[in-house]
Amino acid sequence: MRSTGEVLGLASSYGMAFFKAQEATQVPLPVSGTVLITIADRDKHKIITTARNFAEMNFRILATGGTQNFLSEQGIPAEMILKVHEGRPNIVDAIMNGEIQLVINTPAGPQSEYDDSYIRKTVIKYKIPYITTTSAALASSKGIKARQERQYIVKSLQEYHAQIE
Repeated sequence: MRSTGEVLGLASSYGMAFFKAQEATQVPLPVSGTVLITIADRDKHKIITTARNFAEMNFRILATGGTQNFLSEQGIPAEMILKVHEGRPNIVDAIMNGEIQLVINTPAGPQSEYDDSYIRKTVIKYKIPYITTTSAALASSKGIKARQERQYIVKSLQEYHAQIE
């Protein structure tokens, strides 16, 4: 079988396991800083808990216009940032300037393909974690919270196996 780059994170919680798996990818999740949230309309209702988690962890939240309006309506503070096609300074500029430590983006539509291509290329170049589903975004927020709370425990496989009943 040809390797496809899978990683594994083991922990007592799903969030921490996700956090550890991200570390194994060599693009670890940040424990502080700024998160960019740009979400397709179909996914907006699924990002509320995640965005609240980031706000409660004192992350600065940047969001594109529609997402920023939606988050504000939910009482979640977020600052607006321009998409690539909307002018400058924009998302790519902020990534290149080290202003964004995590990108959450669920793409949709032809215009987003243009923007997403530039975002993807830039996050890869600057080694910024890039999340494209709301479920992974939620897992990330839970993992970061667990890490902030110092729930990071390293155990051998044998220790995990011994705990199985």
